[in-house]
Amino acid sequence: MLQKVIKCNKKYIKNYIKKKRTVKLIKFNVPVFTEKSKEYVADAFAQKHVSGDGKYTKLCNDFMRRKLGCDEALLVHSGTAALEMAAILANLQAGDEVIMPSYTFCSTANAFVLQGAVPVFVDIRADTLNIDESKIEAAITPKTKAIVPVHYAGVACEMDTIKTIAKKHNLLVIEDAAQAYDAYYKGIPLGTLGDMGCFSFHETKNIMAGEGGLFVTNNSKLAERAEIVREKGTNRSKFFRGQVDKYTWVDKGSSYLPSDIVAAYLFSVLDISDEIQAKRRLIWQRYYDAFAALEQQEKIRRPIIPAECSNNAHMFYLLCPDLATRTEFIAYLKEHDVAAPFHYIPLHSAPAGRKFCRTPQTMNVTDKIADTLLRLPLYYDLTQAEQERVIELCFDFWKNR
Repeated sequence: MLQKVIKCNKKYIKNYIKKKRTVKLIKFNVPVFTEKSKEYVADAFAQKHVSGDGKYTKLCNDFMRRKLGCDEALLVHSGTAALEMAAILANLQAGDEVIMPSYTFCSTANAFVLQGAVPVFVDIRADTLNIDESKIEAAITPKTKAIVPVHYAGVACEMDTIKTIAKKHNLLVIEDAAQAYDAYYKGIPLGTLGDMGCFSFHETKNIMAGEGGLFVTNNSKLAERAEIVREKGTNRSKFFRGQVDKYTWVDKGSSYLPSDIVAAYLFSVLDISDEIQAKRRLIWQRYYDAFAALEQQEKIRRPIIPAECSNNAHMFYLLCPDLATRTEFIAYLKEHDVAAPFHYIPLHSAPAGRKFCRTPQTMNVTDKIADTLLRLPLYYDLTQAEQERVIELCFDFWKNR
């Protein structure tokens, strides 16, 4: 009898393993890689210059200046680096305050903490999940020096109101546009509306370099200094342009240049950026249309895109009724080989957030969103069949629940 049970279990395990091998895991994200990627990276080596500011770094900078219509666009090694540059350029002193949402990645706050400043958290809007512009002024004190709007999921914050508040109180506006490549507010590219803009090209972003970022400004004084900050605080770029006979340390700074190998990979992705964006928008819209029925049944809520904002299809998320439901939903999709993670742990509730930052207001919307949001797979190589499987599983979850 025991041998029979063992034999039966072995057969079950064998069949289970066989089944698992035939089911392809649908990942949350898969990076883009083309034949041009190999070609450009190889060419970067052929230039015999693979450190910073090589051929491909310059090509990427030029591409971004044209794309964004900005005065200066400087490729850096990460979105974090771009934010750190902005924090240095803001001339922050110890104890100065910077207003931002708590529902963001830690780099948004960390960049300013490193300069001795205090991030001050403001709640987000329930529709766009962006900073609630109606609550910003109440958080302003004599110590406030900047507002940092984060364009969540590539959807623009209410920039007219934010800029009006900033002008009234003589504050800088530093856009965290990490998720906002090819996204617009009233037709203007995000990242170019404030004093400085910071993009990410991490492999989870629409346009990727594995790791990478971009610093943007239309302010000529900030642009000149940004070049120095990016080059370890030296005037090295002026030296190579023949503007000085030798270069030296002249300001604060750090090593924010990316390798030209990274830039070569990024440029290969920029080569097909229009195609990538068209595909991502198609996938996003297919999700949006498919889940209309579940939203009508009040099972979930879909993203909301205001009329003045474009949709760059950075992310497709669903909002569940509560934490318990979201936990079950994620587990169900994982059980069926679909990766659908939640997103941020709000910074105001994180240990470092409690230590370094200030939260003067209630964060009810932030806390609710953090408990109920999950993200569905969305990447360039996601097939229609894979997406249909994700959609079908989502409906199955709610049908069986």
